[in-house]
Order: sequence, then C-alpha cells, then structure tokens
Amino acid sequence: MFLTSAKKLRSLGIIGMNQRNFGLISRYNPRHLYPLVDDKLKTKILAQQAGITVPKLLGTVQYQHDVKLLKEILHPYDQFVIKPVKGSGGKGILVITEHDHNLYFKPSGDAIQLADIERHVSNILSGLHSLGGKPDTVMIESLIQLDPVFSNYSYEGIPDIRIIVFRGYPIMAMLRLTTHASDGKANLHQGAVGVGIDIGTGSALHAVQYGETVLHHPDTRKTFSELVIPHWDKLLQLAAACYEMTGLGYLGADLVLDRDQGPMIIELNARPGLSIQVANYAGLAPRVAVIEALKTVDLDPQIRAAFSKKQFSVDFSTNNHTPREQHTRSGDAGP
Repeated sequence: MFLTSAKKLRSLGIIGMNQRNFGLISRYNPRHLYPLVDDKLKTKILAQQAGITVPKLLGTVQYQHDVKLLKEILHPYDQFVIKPVKGSGGKGILVITEHDHNLYFKPSGDAIQLADIERHVSNILSGLHSLGGKPDTVMIESLIQLDPVFSNYSYEGIPDIRIIVFRGYPIMAMLRLTTHASDGKANLHQGAVGVGIDIGTGSALHAVQYGETVLHHPDTRKTFSELVIPHWDKLLQLAAACYEMTGLGYLGADLVLDRDQGPMIIELNARPGLSIQVANYAGLAPRVAVIEALKTVDLDPQIRAAFSKKQFSVDFSTNNHTPREQHTRSGDAGP
C-alpha cells in the first residue's frame, strides 16, 4: 500500500482524492452527463445505440408492488444477475448460477429461496444500495459466461477489466478477479484481487488483495506472471469509444470477456476509484500529464487506443520476473 507522506506520493505520481475530484472529475465531467452512467439502464441503451455489446436485459422491477412478479420473470432462466440500476461499488448485486425447483444457487454454492430474492429486490427498490439512498429500480441481466482464459484465475465468479479513460485515451487498466472472500464479486473492497495490466500488451504487471502484494490467486493458487488478457486491442478500443458515447472526459469503463460473445461493456463510472494505482504499482499523474499536453484529441477511438498502447506500454527487458519485478524494472512511475 502507498503508506507514506503526501510529498512522497506526489513525487511518485500518485493522484489522491482531492486531485481526482477537482482536477479531473469536476474539470472534465460535466455534471449534467452523470445520469448517463449513474443509471445502468441508460448506459445499456447508450451502448446498444453505439453498437457495443452488453449483457442481455431479462427484465426490470420498478415498484414494490411488482416484486410479486419476480417468480414469473425469473421462471425461464436458470442463471441471471440482479442489479440496482443506480448502485455503486458492486453493492446489491446478486448472482444466481443455478435454479433447481424452489432453490436458487449463488456462485459459492449457497442456496437461497425465492423469498430471499424478493427481499433482496425490495431492499434495492427502497434505495438500500443506491447512490444517496434514493429509491431505485432493479434490472435483471443474463449471466456472463466465463472465458476459459480466466478459468484458473478467478473463483466463483466473473472477472472484469477496469480501464481508466482520459479525454478518450485509455491510460491505465486493471483486472479484478473474484475470490471466495469476495463472494464471487469483482469488488476489491470485498476481497477481489486487483491485477495491474500493461496497456501495451494486456499482460499482468502487479497484483494486490486488500492492498497487499500477492503473486498468485488466493483460491486457485495460479500465479499471475503468465496472465495475458486476449482481445486486448478490442477491449481498449471499446473503452476509448466510451468518450464519444458519454461525453465524459474522465471515466472508468468496466468490461468483461464473455465465452460466447467476446468483449462487452457492463458498466461505466464517472467517479472511478484510485485503487487502480495500487494494482499497477504506478501513479496516474504522469499519464494524465501526457494526455493533457496533447493539443487535439483524435476523433478515432482506434487511433487513440493505438496511441495509448505505444505511449504507456511497459518495456520488458527480460523474462521470468514476478509481476511486481516486471513493473519495477520498466521504469514507469511507481513506489
């Protein structure tokens, strides 16, 4: 973890909350655009209009008196995900991987009943998991199918890829791997593993769990040094295209690799957290400075993604390093 003085952090290029809030979010994200990403249904519609693949919407619940319709909505599906439309940080997400008669099974194997799901949905509607605690809407999506490349790197859930996009340019990336501790959710605060990813190659750089360096997955014991994310160019291009899609100058794009449909966007965030710096063992500030120095922003997301690949790639001079050693030897800003 970056436990050191503020002066030292600045010298390492680490962006803190104040700098993020006032130097990036307030400056580059017009407030009237926030609803486009704070409301996941609006994000889904925007993505579909832009020709971007998203998980299939199976149904919605808007009012408490509609909770009784859940049995009918869920009946055709053995697998699904329930989300609060205006939730944040992975809160309120319920994943069901199997339905057998009156029982619904979570990724951990724990069984719940319809009454438990109804209670969960009712809590979402009341605003328990929403931004500001305001009444919310529930959306039910198809379950993403795990890409085989992650079968040994994730446990009881689907990993996702967070890419920070600044003025349309991907500047930092992180893979969030589910664990038993995180209950199959890709949430770092709940115990998921964050793996810093080289923008140039899609290769693992450094990994953390609860802010501490780890070299292998805590459940599968698979080491991260050989991890390379496939379809990396496509993922970067999708993230870059979110700039035109939303108009937000600083955002976090959350993407997944589906076994059958490939790369897709699951969520966008106008206030992405800063733990991606810990996972990458590097600060965002030098990369922000590179993009701020550009006189113009290229209109083509593919060209912007290619620029980022070249500009922010780690130069591997030798092989067989641990992810942390790889990053330390790269010369990129890091503690």
